[in-house]
Amino acid sequence: MHGGIMTPSRDIIPMGSNGNMAAYASSSSRFSLSQTNLLEGGQLHLLEMAQNNSEGDLGRLRDDEFDSTKSGSENQEGASGDDQEPRTKKKRYHRHTQHQIQEMEAFFKECPHPDDKQRKELSRLLGLEPLQVKFWFQNKRTQMKTQHERHENTQLRTENEKLRADNMRYREALSNASCPNCGGPTAIGEMSFDEHHLRLDNARLREEIDRISAIAAKYVGKPVVNYPLPMAPRPLELGASSFGGQGAGGVGGEMFGGSGDVLKAVGGLSEADKPLIIELAVTAMEELIRMTQMGEPLWTVSLDGTSSILNEDEYIRAFPRGIGPKPSGFKDEASRESVVVIMNHINLLEILMDVNQWSTVFSSMVSRAATLEVFSTGVAGNYNGALQVMTAEFQVPSPLVPTRESYFARYCKLHSDGTWAVVDVSLDTLRPGYASKCRRRPSGCLIQEMPNGYSKVIWVEHVEVDDRGVHSLYKQLVHSGNAFGAKRWVATLDRQCERLASAMATNIPTGEVGVITSPEGRKSMLKLAERMVISFCAGVGASTTHTWTTLSGTGADDVRVMTRKSIDDPGRPPGIVLSAATSFWLPVPPKRVFDFLRDENSRSEWDILSNGGVVQEMAHIANGRDTGNCVSLLRVNSANSSQSNMLILQESCIDSTGSFVIYAPVDIVAMNVVLNGGDPDYVALLPSGFAVLPDGSVPHGPDAGSLLTVAFQILVDSVPTAKLSLGSVATVNSLIACTVERIRASLTAEAA
Repeated sequence: MHGGIMTPSRDIIPMGSNGNMAAYASSSSRFSLSQTNLLEGGQLHLLEMAQNNSEGDLGRLRDDEFDSTKSGSENQEGASGDDQEPRTKKKRYHRHTQHQIQEMEAFFKECPHPDDKQRKELSRLLGLEPLQVKFWFQNKRTQMKTQHERHENTQLRTENEKLRADNMRYREALSNASCPNCGGPTAIGEMSFDEHHLRLDNARLREEIDRISAIAAKYVGKPVVNYPLPMAPRPLELGASSFGGQGAGGVGGEMFGGSGDVLKAVGGLSEADKPLIIELAVTAMEELIRMTQMGEPLWTVSLDGTSSILNEDEYIRAFPRGIGPKPSGFKDEASRESVVVIMNHINLLEILMDVNQWSTVFSSMVSRAATLEVFSTGVAGNYNGALQVMTAEFQVPSPLVPTRESYFARYCKLHSDGTWAVVDVSLDTLRPGYASKCRRRPSGCLIQEMPNGYSKVIWVEHVEVDDRGVHSLYKQLVHSGNAFGAKRWVATLDRQCERLASAMATNIPTGEVGVITSPEGRKSMLKLAERMVISFCAGVGASTTHTWTTLSGTGADDVRVMTRKSIDDPGRPPGIVLSAATSFWLPVPPKRVFDFLRDENSRSEWDILSNGGVVQEMAHIANGRDTGNCVSLLRVNSANSSQSNMLILQESCIDSTGSFVIYAPVDIVAMNVVLNGGDPDYVALLPSGFAVLPDGSVPHGPDAGSLLTVAFQILVDSVPTAKLSLGSVATVNSLIACTVERIRASLTAEAA
């Protein structure tokens, strides 16, 4: 379904031919950004660098330089560092005969690195000592390396001269440019994005030339790598529209309408804004690169050693320009995380640069998103140089945490070392009257291609925010940075990449037995579950498009309710839909809450709708490393013989930052169509479920608490023109209050 992603047959993390993960580790390529191994969730993510290989090459080079003598035909007899023999005090020189040199030259062409056995055989044939043969080959390799350096340096000098000439030509062309309409000088605002970008690049060209010259001067024999530009990526089956759509995208736009309030606030972009946006984007890209690469004193390790903490004073010294001073009352949040994901870099870029795919993959974090204007879609058939202006609303799955709305530019660039970078930066300074409560300082990610379809992602999230509206239950979680920070972004991305890889699997693993009989049925069921999750996430947060009404004094925590009408949507039943949600704290670790809610054997303890019936799993699709990441089809066998059985579609997912258990009753006839590979878009769903987050007090352990959000969607009237009755509100409020009480009673009894 998603082009270019690996498709392991059973496990999400692919193995070598013998099932050993070390087979991948030994072939991993060298990273330019980081040479530290990552351990995520107790599993090595195949980030074995070629550092040992690099050290071996340098070791051989040092030995060659240390033991080499004046020329290829003149050798110094003495000890060798390779043989670990003591050096003689007296230096004696021996000139080889022409015959000896010719024989060794001929052998060198076939084998420039003879082993001990070959050196001894040569010494016997030529009447030389083995050490003499060894020194001759060392000197010959040094001589060849020097010749290679001279040749490469000549090429670099030629390339530098070409760059200088191009630079002068572009400068002259820009200075003499004229308007095709009036013949006057061309204003910067009237140039295309490519011309703007060229002017900015030319200003930095001198620095690039000096850098290349410095590299050439320190050249140690490694070839210059020319990274080929990738072909245009194939779109993933995640969003309906193509890159560059102008309308509202994402889950919020689909269910609750577009970002009209944001569009009115920021207005249209003028020609005078464009060069400012371009300059902001280029400056932000430079800052992002440095933020991902720098260590102390800019970044320090937290006391528990699990995260990086930004030194704000050092940040101001390192990046004095930025987007302006921090507004009064705003707090600074900055975090950096890295992960290795099972997706190639081309598809990752497609997700990040397509607003619909981005909103879908991060549906638990992005409640609404829209592309307002596209400056450039990139060059050479890829996203290198792509620049667009966007608006997005970021959420936590609870109505108690206000969303963070941001107006920003997103810029993508391919760097000389082969890494891709995507950076966001707020444009609030261009709209003085736009009162934003969240400003994105340069934030985004670096993407490094790895073998076997994997990618390494380094994510930086840096915002200034007014979070005074956060409910007291969630203050610790938000202040810790785990609610909106880089850790949640990379954990979500990692989990979604595993899910996409599972969806692409062409064969059905042996553990997935049951009513699924074909790969097509498996894909249809996964697609239906994906739509269910997106719908749930769009309706559970505190998005500005939601109009929540608080119901208090019901015996449970405050319950938020809202209504919406569903008309002419085959994916939802028509009529008045009532959504209700509440969030509360449990003195139970999040993993225990998640396991309790997803287990069909304990469902009768909290699910009122199952009415005491026996719950049986009819189908099971694993879609992640963790056994909790799966899609299930459940059948509730009613205890009352006069009532018909009920089918429930359920998806559970978990990562290091939180978990979800989402479910919806499904029609038996419609579900049979899906299981046979039919179109799942016409199955009506009203998802309900749970979002489980840590309370932010302690990262792990038995004392950790949970923040649980319970949300229901119920069709209260099948007539779209009907009015909502107070009785319907009371019914759904009673349902959610009873469910909360049952969950509390079961889990706190176990914890006691």
